[in-house]
Amino acid sequence: MKLGVQTVLGNKWLDYALRYALGFIFVYAAVEKVAQPEDFARAIANYHILPFFAINIFAVLLPWIELLTGIALIGKVNVRGSALLIIAMLVVFIVAITIALVRGLDISCGCFGTASASKVGLSRLLEDIVMLIAAVGIYVSPRNRTLRTSAAEIFGTTLAATPCDRDRSSS
Repeated sequence: MKLGVQTVLGNKWLDYALRYALGFIFVYAAVEKVAQPEDFARAIANYHILPFFAINIFAVLLPWIELLTGIALIGKVNVRGSALLIIAMLVVFIVAITIALVRGLDISCGCFGTASASKVGLSRLLEDIVMLIAAVGIYVSPRNRTLRTSAAEIFGTTLAATPCDRDRSSS
């Protein structure tokens, strides 16, 4: 049996594993940062990349985006959109860590808040690259391409076609 990329990416168990793993990582990463945005703002400032006025905006908004995209992946709500946001965040994280490494900064990455206090380093860069590959896998998976999640699907109800929908389908 020949396994192609689409066959592997279309595997429901791989899709579940990637979505749940990445979703839980992003939820876990967000929780402390949501609770303590001032500590996260200090971690962001230590990178010396953003202008002063943007630091607090990022410190408040980014953890909520991480939290909501993580929950969306776990709950299978707008999976491709969530994966796309995670891809964008991971690209930013990879660039920031790379800049810090090139500058020789010895700082906490701020990845999981300040409690973990893990330093910026090659291991964090590789972790983000692996998560980026997982997020791209989720985004391109044929299982998620046609996924249309509506409120009716989330709550397990079906909506009857409206008269307008029936008229369009008969023409």
